[in-house]
Amino acid sequence: MKLFKILSISLFTVLVSCNNTNKTASEFETLHSNIKKEFAPDKRVELFDIQFKHKSNQFILTGETTSKKALSILLDSLKHKNISFKNEVRVLPDSAVGNKIYALGNNSVINIRSKPKHSAELGTQGLLGMQLKVLDRKGSWYRVQTPDNYISWVDAGGIEIMTAEKIRLWNKKHKLIYTANSGFVYESKNTKSTRVSDIAFGGILALVKEHDSFYEVEYPDGRIGFLKKDEAVLYTTWLKNSPSNAEFIESSAKTMLGVPYLWGGTSTKGNDCSGFTKIVYLMNGYIIPRDASQQVHAGKVVDKNLKFKGLEKGDLMFFGTPATNDKKIRVTHVGIWLGNNKGEFIHSSSNVHLSSINENEKNYDEFNKNRYLGSRRYLGVKDDKIIDLKASLQIKP
Repeated sequence: MKLFKILSISLFTVLVSCNNTNKTASEFETLHSNIKKEFAPDKRVELFDIQFKHKSNQFILTGETTSKKALSILLDSLKHKNISFKNEVRVLPDSAVGNKIYALGNNSVINIRSKPKHSAELGTQGLLGMQLKVLDRKGSWYRVQTPDNYISWVDAGGIEIMTAEKIRLWNKKHKLIYTANSGFVYESKNTKSTRVSDIAFGGILALVKEHDSFYEVEYPDGRIGFLKKDEAVLYTTWLKNSPSNAEFIESSAKTMLGVPYLWGGTSTKGNDCSGFTKIVYLMNGYIIPRDASQQVHAGKVVDKNLKFKGLEKGDLMFFGTPATNDKKIRVTHVGIWLGNNKGEFIHSSSNVHLSSINENEKNYDEFNKNRYLGSRRYLGVKDDKIIDLKASLQIKP
């Protein structure tokens, strides 16, 4: 009988302990979910990946975040509930990267992947001279954040890692931007000389010296090369003279007709649908969100009734699956409206090409017309998600 009482008490204690543990874990999940929803709803641009574990009669917080404020609110909330825990959450960047918290693209196009390995999905791309924030490191891979805040991984071979002081010195140098769709940098002032590298639109290099037909340029890693003068211009001059209007949106987009579709691509060498719209707007001096599902939340809503009315050249058109009672809207494709009395839009699907919503045109696109979700206007609209490079040249430390 005595043994039975002891066992009963022990079992009761275990059950109470388990219930308390489960209750505490449930409270954490609620707090975590609410804070994440407010401060880091999109893991592509903000990390809040935190786990709550019970080990050796102790609660332990692990994981990583890029938001100090969100973590602080979580910690204060747990303390307010008198929950005792050990905090092991990493706030990025941390000691894994030390003081080298910046990087510059060092190849014509840098491939930024969803995981730190070459076989991982291509999430996005960067360009030569593009400034990146470095958040984390795993072996020879760095987790970086692009100017549009997209977070993913790039191998060390594609970038030049820098301290805040080194990036400051780089930013003080006069820069050139490559304005042709693609070309090469040479070892000497001769297009028949050895090539230092290829280069794509948007590539940025430091100006060393101006020659008759070439610019002498410097790469982020210190390499020296020569760039044809008719294919580049001073970065500040380019911004000052950038038309940033509907007609230039069209002409910029059409320079990429026939460029192949590349999932994750955001350059003139290959792009996916949102990568195409992104590079077109970059040609006009704007940094816009990376993915179609992000681009649809920027700018001004137009054509609310989905009648292709009130659209202006340069508006972004979105396609996908409309919302239902039990499912949210799903944006899977984006293009740029041109109109031109033909109901035309230009987009990247298989390759960059023109399509029409007019059934009388030979390039009529019934498939996309039937899944049209609406449009957004970016030109002339002030929005924190649309970065006007004329007002914000580069992110500086």
